[in-house]
Amino acid sequence: MSESLSASLTGEFTFADWVESPVGPADAEPPRLAHATVRNAFSGGIVAADTRCEYTIAYTEGKTGRFVGLELVTGEVDGRAGGFVLEERGDFDEAGVVTCEFSVVPGSGSGALAGLTGGGGFTHRPGETSTPYHFSYELPAEG
Repeated sequence: MSESLSASLTGEFTFADWVESPVGPADAEPPRLAHATVRNAFSGGIVAADTRCEYTIAYTEGKTGRFVGLELVTGEVDGRAGGFVLEERGDFDEAGVVTCEFSVVPGSGSGALAGLTGGGGFTHRPGETSTPYHFSYELPAEG
């Protein structure tokens, strides 16, 4: 049986860019859909200066809704360089609080992150300039 490395880490990320556009009429009443293209910068246990994320957003009532997305992360996890994709699912409320859980897309790890599995999440509150995240992962042991 092969050995693996397991760890839990924390850090924060900042939005570098957020471009949102409606899917369908922009002035439609909920339910309505939107698409967002987002760039983030991660620090802490995950270091990635320029991630790329695509979200589909469902506004269900006022400014409340749910989103799903995929984020391409290229950088380092605990000092191991490579890339991977996060699948993200979350909710946002009328006050602008966003909660999200994410998991590594199976088989998406590359470089020293090949075989990466795991997941985590975050809660973003309005007015925060950076958002704390938590991430637990497993990687095959370096050989």
